[in-house]
Amino acid sequence: MTDPGEITPRRAGELGMNRPISRRDFFDGVATAAGVAALETFTGRPASAEPMGTAPRGSHPAALTGLRGDAPEDVGVPHALRDGRFWAHAGPAEPTGERYDLVVVGAGISGISAAHRWLEHDPDARILILDNHDDVGGHARRNEFHPTGRRGPLVGYGGSQAIEAPSAWTPEGRRLLDLLGVRPARLAAVPYPGLGSREGVFCDRESFGVDRLVRTGTGARRWISELPLAERARRDLLTLHLDPPDWLRGLTEQAKHRFLAGLTYSGFLGEVCGVHPDVLRFVRTMPSDEWGYGSDAFGAVDAWGCGYPGFQGLGLDRSKPSVYNSPSVIRHWEAPREVLLFPEGNQALVRMMVGRMVPGFATSVDPEDVTTARFDYDRLDRPGGRVRVRLSSPVVSVANDGDPETATTATVGYFDGDRVRTVRAAGVIMACWNMMIPHLVTGLPPEQERALRAAVKVPMLYATVQLRDWRAWQAIGVGRVRFTGAYWSVAELAPRVAVGGYRPPGDPGEPVLAHLVRAPAVPGMSPADGSIAGRRELLGTPYSYLEFSIREQLVRLLGPGGFDPVRDIQAITVNRWGHGYAPEYATPWNLDFYPGGPFPAETARRRWGRIAIANSDSVPAAYADAAITAAYRAVLDLRT
Repeated sequence: MTDPGEITPRRAGELGMNRPISRRDFFDGVATAAGVAALETFTGRPASAEPMGTAPRGSHPAALTGLRGDAPEDVGVPHALRDGRFWAHAGPAEPTGERYDLVVVGAGISGISAAHRWLEHDPDARILILDNHDDVGGHARRNEFHPTGRRGPLVGYGGSQAIEAPSAWTPEGRRLLDLLGVRPARLAAVPYPGLGSREGVFCDRESFGVDRLVRTGTGARRWISELPLAERARRDLLTLHLDPPDWLRGLTEQAKHRFLAGLTYSGFLGEVCGVHPDVLRFVRTMPSDEWGYGSDAFGAVDAWGCGYPGFQGLGLDRSKPSVYNSPSVIRHWEAPREVLLFPEGNQALVRMMVGRMVPGFATSVDPEDVTTARFDYDRLDRPGGRVRVRLSSPVVSVANDGDPETATTATVGYFDGDRVRTVRAAGVIMACWNMMIPHLVTGLPPEQERALRAAVKVPMLYATVQLRDWRAWQAIGVGRVRFTGAYWSVAELAPRVAVGGYRPPGDPGEPVLAHLVRAPAVPGMSPADGSIAGRRELLGTPYSYLEFSIREQLVRLLGPGGFDPVRDIQAITVNRWGHGYAPEYATPWNLDFYPGGPFPAETARRRWGRIAIANSDSVPAAYADAAITAAYRAVLDLRT
């Protein structure tokens, strides 16, 4: 019997290994020194996968399915730089002769916002934006599907999702929304007919030995009684929800805050409340969707701030946050918890900005019509354009031309798929991951380099699935479900947002999109260590397994409603973000400097000659408005 991983001649043909090997392959991890390797081993692509990879010129990247996001061809060069093997194969750099007023490294929300802001100051500026992906937006990714018989595409998000609590956005973020004409009140999702806002929790066999869907939201006594937990665990959970005592009696309010700051939520429940282990299994994924890690890494003081059960008896003042709360918890404290969004999430903001900067890219830059607009990617990098966006062009070097104290220009090198090319600019804004900057910019002060490397991003995995209809969701009576321990932690119907001419599904017999979310951070570790371990595991997980897990988990959830994965799943896009959420300062992990400071991000984002630093890592916060604020700050750094 042939080993599935063995590369036979026939298997090599199926995997596309008979094609010529390009220079890019050495950095994608496809080729070995001998020039032959197992494509599936390095890319995780099964022969039957949907189309993946860099979009052919003139095509629409959002319409590609299969493995997207940080796909192998997107991270191959950055990983080669990290591992110290890029320059051995790259060859000498070749100048293009191009000169710009500004080069932006990264075409995500922060990078595009930086270019957009620069043009406000200097409308005639020549700007080049470089990115390693084949689409604009970075984590703000659009997923697009074209079901048979539907008029127009079904559109979903594959990363940065929403304008969350717009009243709490930074001044820079609110200013940009106003400039773009975005009126958040028009972007509220409406319920699916017959489903309302019904949610549930799926107690899975990974946690409790059986699969059971429990509909939550009405009467804690009722739904807790239906959970497949030990009897004592159900009693403990009921106490946490309805009548928790003052577990810290005798401590002052200040001392209680300090005590909670030293614990995770799981630590508080287990060590202080003494709950049954089944309760810890039940709550493990509660913060996973929003924070990227579980209750065993989520701080107890933030759990209190977010209204998690178990704290009501402590007598803490709910009119104000704790000084130990994470920055985002503090700034959202009194803001309405609105979650507003375009169907494609925050990529709509990116496309509106790019459409304003690059003539002919978009048929509309109006918020009402951007979702249904057409986009011409051939317009992005035309010779003579004042603003050019060069995709699939990972930056490999950035250097001041001379002493950083006196330099007036900087040189940027990028890899075009065959060789390194260089351009020169009066200023450079690094809108990429902080941890990548030391691999690109040489000569940084040691303390700044250490601070940049300390920003360990949290990996995230998003899947968007085109379903034949949503009858099975209607049959089980929920539109969003949290899983307690299965591979994917959340499965939900795509939010129903009707904006401009875009119409979401309204009839249960219509095709619909479902979103699944996984937080890959490994449990039992700090957010940083768990993210590193989870990223390694994620990058080694083949697409075939990701697709299998989606099908398997959806049938476990929806099977009782008549769901058939062979019949009902029509297309899958998996958005893999090995470097996803910006790491936010949080207790108990950052008590050595938080909340008193000094903060590593402040050291990390210092200007270095003609090089300024943007991106949400430099705030740090995993929100779109943080990326915008960082962009505005970087522009100011270079212009003063």
